[in-house]
Amino acid sequence: MLALFRIAAIRKTVLCLSAAAMLWGDSGAVAAAASGNNPHAVSGEASSGKENLSASRKELYDQMSAATGIAWFRFAAIDQYERTIAKKKSGTGDQVKSRLTGISFPPPVWCGPLNPDQEDQSPESIRFFGGFGKDGSGDGLADPENDADVLYSMARHLMKYGDSASDFNIGVWEYYHNGRATQRIAQFAKLYEHFGRLDLSGSAFPLPVGKTYSYRSTWGTGRSWGGARIHEGTDLFAPHGMTVRSTCFGIVETKGWNRYGGWRIGIRDIENRYHYYAHLTGFEKSLSQGDIVAPGQTIGWVGSSGYGKPGTQGKFPPHLHYGIYRDRGITEWAFDPYPLLKQWETQEYRALRKKK
Repeated sequence: MLALFRIAAIRKTVLCLSAAAMLWGDSGAVAAAASGNNPHAVSGEASSGKENLSASRKELYDQMSAATGIAWFRFAAIDQYERTIAKKKSGTGDQVKSRLTGISFPPPVWCGPLNPDQEDQSPESIRFFGGFGKDGSGDGLADPENDADVLYSMARHLMKYGDSASDFNIGVWEYYHNGRATQRIAQFAKLYEHFGRLDLSGSAFPLPVGKTYSYRSTWGTGRSWGGARIHEGTDLFAPHGMTVRSTCFGIVETKGWNRYGGWRIGIRDIENRYHYYAHLTGFEKSLSQGDIVAPGQTIGWVGSSGYGKPGTQGKFPPHLHYGIYRDRGITEWAFDPYPLLKQWETQEYRALRKKK
């Protein structure tokens, strides 16, 4: 009871101390007026399917963009990054379904590290204790489970650094203090801005279907060159010079020589997966690091490069080594691409049959 009385007293004091600050305030009513919606009411639409979910998210980003001046694709990039690194925990499914966004603030960040009430939703006392939480919906509360409040709170942090792309990157860095997170969010923002939509789920088989090639699951088999290791991918054997295609919408993250993979290219997709294409004989000349690609786009050609210094060729038959890695924020790990390859190949064969 004593703790409750102390919290009540602190809140009363904060209301007095923050009277001047209320002149510029959190502008929750402004954000709410721009949206014209109760964010929880919008969230209810998420159950009607993937398309409605994307449309509802996009609407929320647009509304918050109109209220803050931050581009919608920057909100989308942060939100998408948070979802790709989120770990599934038992018992949290209902909470996830009740919200449109995946951004979550730890209580000490939202409420303030020294705030005695780590469930505080008072914008005034949260401000007093240096918390991130703001009222973006205009209901008088800074609720970490309210999408408008969460996005507006992130916006207020970003707005401190300016409105250019480099300012945005600085703001992201100052929040995450993680270079990889800053890079991923910048990549996602670039993808969303380029394509102008949230749904970037298309795919393609890395080789032209119907041509001469063969592959089987070789995940985990032993490799000895350069030291004992396992095979982190699938080898697709094909004639020298066969076209290699992007399997996804993505951004070119790496391009050049690797002593294991030879001439290789790495592409990051919107699901935070890194697609690795190795042993190429060459790259598409117009393609550079940072460029955006689409499924089926030519990125290079099958070769036999690798296992040595730059230019080494012919130590094994020509083939494409295709690997895929998932970034979870702190670590990045490989997983077997064979099931996805079979799925993409089957989908393309079916699409070709329909055209005939």
